[in-house]
Amino acid sequence: MMETILSRSIRVICLGGMTLGMTAAIAQETSAPLQRVEVTGSRIRQVDLETAQPIQVMSQEQIQKTGLVTVGDILNNLSSAGAPGFSRSGSLTSNTEAGGQYVSLRNLGANRLLVLVDGKRWTQTVAGYTDLSTIPSAMIERMEILKDGASSIYGSDAIAGVVNIILKKNMEGGQISLYTGANEKGDGQNKDFSLTYGAGNDKASLMFGLSHTTQGVVWPSSREITETSYGPAHRTAGLGGGPWGRITPLTATGGQNTNPANGGFNRVLNHTGSWNGQGVGANSRDPNNYHAYSSTNYDDFYNSTQDMHLLSPSKLDTLFVKGEIALPKDMRLKTTAMYSQRDSVRQIAGYPLQSTSQAKYPVYIDKDNYYNPYGNQVAGAGNGQDLFFARRTIEIPRLTENENRTLHVDATLEGEFSFRDLAWNWDIGYNHNKVSGTARDTGNINLLTLKRALGPSFMNASGRVQCGTPTSPIPFADCVPFDILGGPSASTPEALAYINTSGAKTYGSTINSATANLAGELFQLPAGALGVAVGIEHREVKGSDVPDQFSQSGYSTNLSGQPTHGRYTVREAYAELNIPVLKNQPFAEMLSFNLATRHSDYSNFGVTNNSKASFMYKPVKDVLVRGTWAEGFRAPTLNDVSGGGSQSFDTFLDPCDTVFGEASRNSAVAARCTGGFAGVRGTPANYRQQLQSGGPIAGSTGTQSLVAFQSGAGNAFVQPETAITKTAGFVYSPSYLPGFSVGLDWYNIEIKNRITAISASYVANQCFINGNTNYCSVIQRDPVTGQINQLSRGNANLGEMETEGLDLAINYRLPRTAYGQFGLRSETSYVDKFRTRSGSDQEWNNYAGEYFYNRVKSNNSVDWNMGNWSATWGFRYYSPVKDQCWSSTVECNMPDYVSDDWGTGGNKLGSVTFHDLSVGYKTAWNGRILVGMNNVFDKKPRIVYNTQASASSVDADMSLDRFIYVRYNQSF
Repeated sequence: MMETILSRSIRVICLGGMTLGMTAAIAQETSAPLQRVEVTGSRIRQVDLETAQPIQVMSQEQIQKTGLVTVGDILNNLSSAGAPGFSRSGSLTSNTEAGGQYVSLRNLGANRLLVLVDGKRWTQTVAGYTDLSTIPSAMIERMEILKDGASSIYGSDAIAGVVNIILKKNMEGGQISLYTGANEKGDGQNKDFSLTYGAGNDKASLMFGLSHTTQGVVWPSSREITETSYGPAHRTAGLGGGPWGRITPLTATGGQNTNPANGGFNRVLNHTGSWNGQGVGANSRDPNNYHAYSSTNYDDFYNSTQDMHLLSPSKLDTLFVKGEIALPKDMRLKTTAMYSQRDSVRQIAGYPLQSTSQAKYPVYIDKDNYYNPYGNQVAGAGNGQDLFFARRTIEIPRLTENENRTLHVDATLEGEFSFRDLAWNWDIGYNHNKVSGTARDTGNINLLTLKRALGPSFMNASGRVQCGTPTSPIPFADCVPFDILGGPSASTPEALAYINTSGAKTYGSTINSATANLAGELFQLPAGALGVAVGIEHREVKGSDVPDQFSQSGYSTNLSGQPTHGRYTVREAYAELNIPVLKNQPFAEMLSFNLATRHSDYSNFGVTNNSKASFMYKPVKDVLVRGTWAEGFRAPTLNDVSGGGSQSFDTFLDPCDTVFGEASRNSAVAARCTGGFAGVRGTPANYRQQLQSGGPIAGSTGTQSLVAFQSGAGNAFVQPETAITKTAGFVYSPSYLPGFSVGLDWYNIEIKNRITAISASYVANQCFINGNTNYCSVIQRDPVTGQINQLSRGNANLGEMETEGLDLAINYRLPRTAYGQFGLRSETSYVDKFRTRSGSDQEWNNYAGEYFYNRVKSNNSVDWNMGNWSATWGFRYYSPVKDQCWSSTVECNMPDYVSDDWGTGGNKLGSVTFHDLSVGYKTAWNGRILVGMNNVFDKKPRIVYNTQASASSVDADMSLDRFIYVRYNQSF
């Protein structure tokens, strides 16, 4: 019976503007009566699957033809998907979401997308994100992407839309699937193995599956375009202080004395023979071997990119069981259980250590330290001086291993009955979702032991440097001296082990929900049955994120954070009504309306009501006109309300920098910077933002903060986001051209009370560029250097967000010919506006057309089938984008462009098109081979300075080079 429905649905899918590729699920039509089914976005089962809301469907066959192995990667390639949240290329990402995959539909953020599996809510972290990598692609029958607000049907989080992943329901026999793929250069190797098996009949069935998926590492050093931070055109830019050290004497208050008139200096030790072999050996302790900082002496600097992951590796193991059994009285019991474990690793360069890495516990090189080049050992008794230092510990790169466990269990009792010869259905269910994990890190520095290792030390009688003094030596078991300015060659394994520290955090989130739903037909109208659905839900959400005690203490360079604990409950009730008005009338082949409302009562913030109204209208059989108006909301997450916050070294561009900042080209900004705007201490003349290595920044991307900023603290007063979604569109499916359809949908989404974790750049820009005094109150500058030495940023209801655009879907399945059957698919999204503002009295900031906000993104393909052979040629198009300039004169082809993101000047980058090819063959022994190549013409990614990749200025979520893969499926 389901086969009959799906056979008939091919026309409906085209009419609904969906992707044509659901052909794998199409079976031949039979004479059995049609069954009512539920479509994502509605709780009312219907025979006619046409909907008033735009839905895209991806079949299992389409999933395999992408050449990708994870659900997150597949969905992030949708034309309607924006830049992914927490990319694999973001190795500096330090939250518990790191290693997972998240989809930002419409660029509205992954936490504004609701993810369902078989119509049920999936797991979420304490910050409200659903990790799509935990759902094995081999277990999926199809994915339905609802590009519309659906809070009235599903509750919180469905502002940008809904992804409903439909798992395989049952099967007879089994299937093994083997996959391997890698970049042309041999890295980024992905592997996937899955086994599924099922048995049963109409009375009972059971299916189980297991899968193992790995995604391989990619190092930036493997490609010229990625081996340095800012690409081949700026190979030496952004190079930081190396492992040889930088020193300055201390002021009386513990600051840096860089003023030569007061006996100060800022000196960097020469390298020890790396790169071209120039420089002075690090074993010398003559102060004259230290030279003043020079932006042209690149031999003494360090390329941190070489020690960072460009794409971090991960591994996923999943066990899946699904079953159902028929019970008396037309009832069925269905249950699903899934357990996934994801192990991910990210590596970044050794810590950029300096004396004030933790402001509350500064560490200096003691004047009595044996290795101090200005200490008593060199200058003589009473003439030494304590030193401020900066030195990257490249010997011990920082590693974070994240073990994430996901458990989902649900059970549903459902049934059907007739009332007055009208069909009804009901279900009651329980849904349990749990995320738990442990993140372990190494490569950070214990500041307590570091202070002892840099404290007084001397050469003992046996010729070994020892902590303490000759009269009060400290045993080696209690202290190991560290030659921090000697470079890697002077570091000993014992010293590194002594100052190194490991950390761990445990985290988890549990969502338990109980639901009851009733749907059916109230009575028959002339145009059809009046459908209704009602239901209730009780949901409990609780979670935690707890760093270890030493990390919380602030005595480690593992940025201190406080624990998060939270819990809330919600009680909800909804009602939906489908009203057919006209049918088979002149100029009204069909007209219907759908109304829905949902009442939600949250224990932490109160009550909200959200409603929706939509319509479908067919003036003639070939044309469908549709539209929706929907209210939406997103409840604050546990992290929004109860987050403990943490320290963070934020990468930002100080707008007051007189070369690359907005102050260099905007007199009003320059005046705010030097004049002490809104109580912030003014900057000195010719102010330059400083690298941690001591030199000025070399480009418009800025640098990491010199000290840790405060970020991400929860706000108990945060209120829910609210949204209004409007869509309108049409689908044309001419009867004179069978298999062809074209659909065009307009959307507009407005979000108020936007909950956001603001960035350091945003805070600084709001203060100095936009003159918003509210943000100046959380900024402080050093009284001598002018550097920002304190900045706080957290979560807030920060104004509004709006996006508007068009979705175009064109599908044509051509008649079968002697040369096979061809099919054309095109899915294109156009963004007309994407803008935000921090308050109703503020100006809008528009980002459409800038990087991450492509005006046009399009996926197109030609499918071919003939006998046992099949092939697909596709191309992915990304429109030109504006990026921030390198400087006002370099890579700045739009110098007069004003961005609301980074200020004056823009660099327009050309469009990018990637071509993909796959060829498949069905064997005589019930197997199938699929061989493919993504990025056939080896198109290189764009270099962008506004990217989210941590190691390089390329968008590593796009193709780096050709990717070649092969998959083999065997049914038995």
